[in-house]
Amino acid sequence: MKRLIMTVVALMGATTLFAQTDVVATFQQGVANAKAANYTEAIAQFQEIIDASWDIEEPDANQQKAIVGSKKFIVTCYNKMGVAAVNAKDYEGAINNFTEAANLAELYEDVAAMNKNRALVGQVYQVQGADAFNSEDYATAIEVFSKGYAADPRNTEMALNLAESYFKSDMYKDGMAICTKIAGMNADKFAEAIAAAQEKMHMYTNNEVAKLQMANDYDGIIAMATELEDAAMAAKITLQAYYGKKDFNKMIELSESALAAQTTDEGRSDIYYLLGVAYNEKEQFDNAIAAMKNVTAGANVANAQAVIAALTANE
Repeated sequence: MKRLIMTVVALMGATTLFAQTDVVATFQQGVANAKAANYTEAIAQFQEIIDASWDIEEPDANQQKAIVGSKKFIVTCYNKMGVAAVNAKDYEGAINNFTEAANLAELYEDVAAMNKNRALVGQVYQVQGADAFNSEDYATAIEVFSKGYAADPRNTEMALNLAESYFKSDMYKDGMAICTKIAGMNADKFAEAIAAAQEKMHMYTNNEVAKLQMANDYDGIIAMATELEDAAMAAKITLQAYYGKKDFNKMIELSESALAAQTTDEGRSDIYYLLGVAYNEKEQFDNAIAAMKNVTAGANVANAQAVIAALTANE
């Protein structure tokens, strides 16, 4: 027992001795290995310094520089290994190395390096998923793009491809969830992606509405609208559904809140057009004309003008 205790003490002493005397020298060796692209050796040396730093109660200036530098360089080494793996088309290796770099950067509170490496993880997944997406293998594309999106939600190109893969797989709610997140991003930085997401939301929502209309399932459309996060779109398709049900009173009742939910002139014009249609069906022609006069943007302008002309001609 006595001999074992002495061995443990000796090991602890050796660690302390390294911490006190070899940190700077080992750091210099690590830097040299990193510059020579001997990343595995460099990582081992930087990790040795980081581990030993716990035993140094009051590091001097050179030791402190070596400890801080080791935390920076070990992240860089994993990053460089990730780049080398990408060049060799070893995507799994690239993802593992970039992920480790991101995790260590987070541990050492280097936010810029963390974000950079997470973005690189996303880019590798994007490359991997592109082949499946282009081959219309949407199940595989979803699996790959989902991992990339989790790593870097700011990669809007990949996020849009993920949403499209969901839509193509008849996973409407999942596609809408991704598009809604994109639509909520900073408009100054992601205006193009937001516009693309909104276009997808409208197109695929219209497709879903069309399917339900063909089945005369207007209650299904109304139920679907309640689950939409886009209040403007939900209000519009709800009015359309009540038009399908010939419930013109409900359309008129909901028109005020539907108008309030709109954020664009086109959206408000669409609601006014539906309101005008409802009044026309109820033969409240003055109200119909007043509503149609507010249709000033979008695809219904010409139709509204035609309705106004027809109604005023009958006066």
